[in-house]
Amino acid sequence: MSSVKLFAGKGTADLANRIAEIYGKPLGKCTSQKFSDGELNFSYNESIRGTDLFIIQSTTPPSDNIMELLLMIDAAKRASAKYITLVIPYFGYARQDRKDRPRVAIAAKMMANLLTAAGANRLMTMDLHAGQIQGFFDIPVDHLDGSAIFVPYIRDLNLDNLIFASPDVGGTARARTFAKYFEADMVVCDKHRKRANEIASMQVIGDVEGKDVVLVDDMADTAGTICKAANLLKDKGAKTVRAVCTHAILSGKAYENIEGSDLDEMITTDTIPLKQKSDKITVLSVAELFAKAIRKVHDHESISALFI
Repeated sequence: MSSVKLFAGKGTADLANRIAEIYGKPLGKCTSQKFSDGELNFSYNESIRGTDLFIIQSTTPPSDNIMELLLMIDAAKRASAKYITLVIPYFGYARQDRKDRPRVAIAAKMMANLLTAAGANRLMTMDLHAGQIQGFFDIPVDHLDGSAIFVPYIRDLNLDNLIFASPDVGGTARARTFAKYFEADMVVCDKHRKRANEIASMQVIGDVEGKDVVLVDDMADTAGTICKAANLLKDKGAKTVRAVCTHAILSGKAYENIEGSDLDEMITTDTIPLKQKSDKITVLSVAELFAKAIRKVHDHESISALFI
């Protein structure tokens, strides 16, 4: 069996170091530089010929990190790596997975085409915005589930009147998975948007009086939806409101929104590094989960044991 080598892009350096430490193999040495006009240059500083190569890189902020990832794939292919697996904890552009209005790009499909054309042999990611994005790839996709990280944490909270909520109709399947595991009820916050990142109206479908509510979503960008849902749930009589969000993008006024909201806690992961700390944000690491997945993929074993 070919040897394993792990490399990291700049976008996920801290998480990659934790994954490598748990896996038991140091990150490989590489150099990523930027010319004065912004053009990127990448090179591996050690031989990767014949190796089972794992490239760890989340794609946010998207422009530089996606370009760096493409260069890492191309350099690996030209350096005769045997098998190239992309470990993308947060897969950017996943929100653009369909034509929801005329004359728009399906960016998630374009991303899949770019990564495959560059030479990737396999993709490993977590909590895609829509599970069907796996079908955009013509290479194997290992789609890890953040519930393996969140469920033990929620269980340890020992909440008395637990109920799960989806912040929008599109996320009901995700919330229902948690509700089914805990044998709890579920409510839905039905929202209507004026435009991207701006909510016009929202209403709660279901009863949350005296309940400990856990909102479930795959990502928080400006955190506007989560915060508005938390405020509404508290207005409807919820005892406590927490949010589970795998990917903490937290752009714009996100931190300000979270601090000023009725959220008791936001539980997220380190797929994306936080820009600043907040007493309301709890970060759980996905490093061990990805390290186990990498080992199983390399050993040609099933990853089913990594799911709740």
